Amino acid sequence: MTLRQRAVYASLKGLTTLLCRVDSEQITRVPEKGPLIAVGNHVNFLDAPVVFTRLHPRPVTGFAKAETWETLGLKFLFDTWGAIPIRRGQADLQAIRRGLSALEKGYIVGVAPEGTRSGDGRLQRGRGGAVLLAIQSGAPLIPIAWYGAEDYRTEWKRLRRVDFRIMVG
Repeated sequence: MTLRQRAVYASLKGLTTLLCRVDSEQITRVPEKGPLIAVGNHVNFLDAPVVFTRLHPRPVTGFAKAETWETLGLKFLFDTWGAIPIRRGQADLQAIRRGLSALEKGYIVGVAPEGTRSGDGRLQRGRGGAVLLAIQSGAPLIPIAWYGAEDYRTEWKRLRRVDFRIMVG
């Protein structure tokens, strides 16, 4: 891991710990090595930094909408994370190949099958990308769900930390 990656992970973990009360006890249920496809819900912008930093030191990557790279700060962050840009609404074979390559290297690859944020935590119709990755790579799927940050704005307005719970399996 590069110095830049260590600095970003440490900063994000510190910031998310300051802003959220994270219950990540179940992260120990995630296998310590080997390729893995982490399939999870996507509520808002807090999901990725909270969950990915709690999976560290495992190598982790995930898919993010390609438009994210149009913003300089987010481009820096997502490049540092090694995130995989994906063009939503189409069969993005380049993104799938990058995901398969990461799995071959033993990474955890995060996938939000819904393809977008829900905002309220309610599940939406899923897409087949996670299953395609599993079939092509032979990597196991592990469900990871998180909740509690749906109303983060209300908590932060009251200067309270957000309760963020991570469930595995």
